[in-house]
Amino acid sequence: MKKKKFYVVWKGKKKGVFTSWDECKKSIDGFKGAEYKSFPDLTAATKAVQETYAKYKGVAQPKVAISAEKRALVGNPKLNTIAVDAACSGNPGLMEYQGVDTETKKVIFKMGPYKNSTNNVGEFLALVHALAFLKKADNLTPIYSDSKIAIGWVQRKRINTKLVRNVANEDSFALVDRALIWLHTNDFQNKILKWETKVWGEIPADFGRK
Repeated sequence: MKKKKFYVVWKGKKKGVFTSWDECKKSIDGFKGAEYKSFPDLTAATKAVQETYAKYKGVAQPKVAISAEKRALVGNPKLNTIAVDAACSGNPGLMEYQGVDTETKKVIFKMGPYKNSTNNVGEFLALVHALAFLKKADNLTPIYSDSKIAIGWVQRKRINTKLVRNVANEDSFALVDRALIWLHTNDFQNKILKWETKVWGEIPADFGRK
């Protein structure tokens, strides 16, 4: 059974603690500069809502408990890498993505927000952005992503999204077009690695929201 989460909205149409993502989403959809984050239990959420978003922004959730055997099998993340991630307020909704130094969490690039897009599109764009960034610097640093879908899109050099292209999301689709052209006209040697969230916690590039 999926563990229940609680959501705090510091800035939105309605502030407070919400017991479901759907309720939280109603409060933040279309609200510019919304501030929100999920918490593993009601006690933590109740405490957080009385404090500031700045205190919790970018703070990863506790790691999921796993067996020692599985942890040993997976090992530890490689620190000399770049980690990428995306966040989307709604589906579709406002999307942004970024790449950070895995060890220090220093932001290397950050893009968006883009209207009427999706998290999958953002994860894909983040990966290609990192590949192009490293290629330009002749840098073979590996890249972590927690999205199997985005990794697959990059490997196949095509996307499979149900998002309909329109005036509102033309900016993000224009980036997708450029990303696909880049993949078809460039080769790269950087390894794309899957971030093991269940073992290591949230990826360092996580926006610390949903």
